[in-house]
Amino acid sequence: MTKSYFFIAASIICFYISSCKSNNSEKLPNPEAEIQALDKQWAKSFIDSINMKFSEQIEAGDSSALASHYWPDAELLLDNSEVVKGNDILNAWGSAIRMGIKEMTFLTTDITGSPALIIETGNYEMKDEKKSLIDRGKYVVVWEKRNGDWKLYRDIGSTSMPAAK
Repeated sequence: MTKSYFFIAASIICFYISSCKSNNSEKLPNPEAEIQALDKQWAKSFIDSINMKFSEQIEAGDSSALASHYWPDAELLLDNSEVVKGNDILNAWGSAIRMGIKEMTFLTTDITGSPALIIETGNYEMKDEKKSLIDRGKYVVVWEKRNGDWKLYRDIGSTSMPAAK
């Protein structure tokens, strides 16, 4: 997969270099124009609704539903663990639920992106069945649109709690 991205990136760079040297008066696309094309109001509403579903699915202990929000090639990157990929995301959510997470809330602090990718930044809190705080931290997720569907492509979380001594 990395080789494919490298090949695509190299091809694009060669294209831009050759375009700059030509006498073609055509302007290159403005990357900021694509970023501005994201309907942030729609994106915020969409993300808020999915985050609400996540919270409900955690409370219900439904790791299958949680994993269904991820693309098959998604990666979950958390503190103190290796990268979790693909089907192992289901196991990771199952483990989190078995460890006692009963409530998880999300607060989106920023949204940016394009019509094909949304980058969400936010804060989270995890609590047990007694509403005791298990963890709180921050996250960055990348949502990707494929065939008209939006799912998580990358999910990166980091605790804000002090390290255990």
